Amino acid sequence: MKRLTIAAALYLASTAASAATPVEQHGALRTEGNRIVDQHGKPVALAGPSFFWSNTGWGQEKFYNADAVRTFAKDWNASIVRAAMGVDAKGGLLDDPANEARAEALADAAIANGVYVIIDWHSHHAEQHTDQAVAFFQRMAKKYGKTPNVIYELYNEPLKDVSWSNTIKPYAERVIAAIRAIDPDNLIVVGTPTWSQDVDIAAKDPLKGTNLAYTLHFYAGTHKQDLRNKADAALNKGLPLFVSEWGSVNADGNGGVDTAETMRWQDYLRQHCLSQAQWAASDRNEGASLFKPGTSGTGPWTDADLTDSGKLLRRILKDWRTTCR
Repeated sequence: MKRLTIAAALYLASTAASAATPVEQHGALRTEGNRIVDQHGKPVALAGPSFFWSNTGWGQEKFYNADAVRTFAKDWNASIVRAAMGVDAKGGLLDDPANEARAEALADAAIANGVYVIIDWHSHHAEQHTDQAVAFFQRMAKKYGKTPNVIYELYNEPLKDVSWSNTIKPYAERVIAAIRAIDPDNLIVVGTPTWSQDVDIAAKDPLKGTNLAYTLHFYAGTHKQDLRNKADAALNKGLPLFVSEWGSVNADGNGGVDTAETMRWQDYLRQHCLSQAQWAASDRNEGASLFKPGTSGTGPWTDADLTDSGKLLRRILKDWRTTCR
């Protein structure tokens, strides 16, 4: 039997490594200082799409299926997807329990394809439904707490006048305690005031506990250097950030793609090794949608199916590397 040369062995090893899924490569995530690191202690930055509100009757629940996740993972090079499970708006979980099954469908598909998944309590008023949030995340922790794929997002976007210290933080503390009683270590992401922009305020009064990150959301057409300055202030205080939602258009979800500002944000995310999920896997007739109206919910998708926002995300994901220098 011929022995492999050193060069051949190194080539085979590198080929095997490159074929590994993101979860095989990085395993369980945790926070270390202001970074999210992998099972090897190396900083990691994930990238992929956020699905649209899961709400029944809103028309975008058609994307909540295994084929869509597989297409993003295999064809788009996504390392994470986000299940934006609607809660208190019409057609959300409080109206229709089918929303929970939709979130689970994405989580199960993410696990099957070796990518990470954010299970997001997608609400602007989460503190008004704390008991329901506790019960939901207890169910999720029991089902997924032993898999490294799952990340819990407790509060999508608190509104402008919602206090961090008096409202959001106490809500988060209660939900975190419920999760940690079942799942002691999976990453938890917590929303911040003003549609998850005031990370600098949260940094002045951070939560206690391990493996906790804080949500930063931006829309490139609206949010520019001033918001990056807020992020800098939080990072400088040691706060780990997670960009669980961003858009290449205006904050209202419309307008044209601001490519220049999007790429400034992408440079910032890479510089600080921040994970990201772009809004949204949707075919609604609005600028933030990745797909043109009438597009199939399962994929695969061609250029003809994609909006300018979708084309830009696919280009970003194709070049994205989860390891940071």
